[in-house]
Amino acid sequence: MNKFVAGTIAAVLLVTLTGCDDPPPEPKERIRAIKTFTVAERAGGKSRTFSGTAQAVDFSSLSFEVSGNVSSLEVDPGDEVQEGQLIATLDRTRFELAVDAAQADVGRADASVTEKTAELERQQKLFDKGWVSKAALDQAQAASVSVANGLRYSHSQLNLALRDLEQTELRAPFSGVISARHVELFQEISRAEQIYSLYAEGAMEIRINVPETSINSLNIGLPGEVEFASGDIGVLKGIVAEIGTSPEAGNTYRVEIAILDSGTSVLPGMTASVTLLLDEGQEGDPFLIPIGAIVPGERPLEGFVYRYDEASSTVRRVPIKGGGVRGDLIIVTEGISPGDIIAVAGTSFLRDGQKVKLLAPQ
Repeated sequence: MNKFVAGTIAAVLLVTLTGCDDPPPEPKERIRAIKTFTVAERAGGKSRTFSGTAQAVDFSSLSFEVSGNVSSLEVDPGDEVQEGQLIATLDRTRFELAVDAAQADVGRADASVTEKTAELERQQKLFDKGWVSKAALDQAQAASVSVANGLRYSHSQLNLALRDLEQTELRAPFSGVISARHVELFQEISRAEQIYSLYAEGAMEIRINVPETSINSLNIGLPGEVEFASGDIGVLKGIVAEIGTSPEAGNTYRVEIAILDSGTSVLPGMTASVTLLLDEGQEGDPFLIPIGAIVPGERPLEGFVYRYDEASSTVRRVPIKGGGVRGDLIIVTEGISPGDIIAVAGTSFLRDGQKVKLLAPQ
């Protein structure tokens, strides 16, 4: 073995042995998906009942984009309709005539373009041979540009006429139930005049007005009970879905209560009473959370929960104090606030500051 080969082998062995001493790359941290619960339900407080009216979550007032005479009304209040279904039409005569007139204008403009283009070509040839002046050529060019612009305008007018003709048909923007009809057959209507009211079946809510003395006692997600004047519906569960920020008549604030599993029994306009459990304005108002969210502490009725921080997508270990058990829920008197998002499963695998992602929020 010559010196060159021996040196090369030694260098390779040195590199290999040196590489073995390098630490292995750190494994990437796995981001754990956590099941969560939003703190909302209070364990104590005073019960208040508010009157309200049912309304559809998805509701639309349907109207034509053009004025005209109603020639057909295809559905009646109470009818179910599908998205895209034809529900009313206007008399098309005037709109069809407008399309015919616009098409005729396009034809005339097109003929003018053909004529002026041929004239421009003729003038160009004469100018090239010195038979006409530059002014005559410029005049022919201006005439050609003018009729070309006229043709574009005629096409735009035709497109507007075709669009108006298309607007004589009114179709359902989504599937739902017709709640009201506001016009009669052969009635002359104006653009944007309401024809039908349509709501999406099943997605209902109750609108209530809460006085300013109680509005700060509510929070998003607060559960409640909804009872209708119609006794055959029974008592339904609901949650506070939206709280208005601007006062209305009588210094009240609009609050929307989402009905859970309302089915087809609740119709828009039905009157209902909503019972909510409000806090009493005391420090340490107790809340109910699932028992699976608790990490036991060293002392009785003390423990921890992992609160999700949306800004950093991490969980923070938060000390809490308990106040008893209600069914499968724990009464917590200190450490949490309404709206807090806490982990409710796998808490023994979490640590303070750990990066997580949400899975199936409750």
